[in-house]
Amino acid sequence: MLAVIKTGGKQYKVTQGQYLKVESLTGEVGSSVTFDQVLLAETNGEIKVGSPYIDGVTVTAEVVNHGKAKKVNVIKFKRRQNYKRFKGHRQNYTEVKITEIKVL
Repeated sequence: MLAVIKTGGKQYKVTQGQYLKVESLTGEVGSSVTFDQVLLAETNGEIKVGSPYIDGVTVTAEVVNHGKAKKVNVIKFKRRQNYKRFKGHRQNYTEVKITEIKVL
């Protein structure tokens, strides 16, 4: 089974049992999350494509961990002007484990 889901403004290709880091979600560790914005689903060689989403298809996942990604450094400077600015950013993420892809 295979599905393409949309969450956090991004699209992810997922299979059952896969671990995935997505944009930060609300929910405690161990709780269940349901993704209902499914763009594509494949079962037994049969492919369903939504326009934009498929009705009745859901992907269920379990929240495994919350964390922060590696630091991204942002540097602004202007040459020969003695102007430099350094800024860092760490994006929050939620790690989930795909437990079930339900196709009706």
